[in-house]
Amino acid sequence: MAVPKKKTSKSKRDKRRATWRKQAALQAQKALSLGKSVLTGRSKGFIYPKDEEDDEE
Repeated sequence: MAVPKKKTSKSKRDKRRATWRKQAALQAQKALSLGKSVLTGRSKGFIYPKDEEDDEE
């Protein structure tokens, strides 16, 4: 027969959620930093194709 699972404690749940949120915040910060460096043109670790129109001008 099916047996219900044990309830997860609030502290375990909160610890897991805090870890997820911390990882998400770190990734968002990295993405924002990369976007800023690409917009300023000073990025060294990110290669992207430039438009041909920019080269002609």
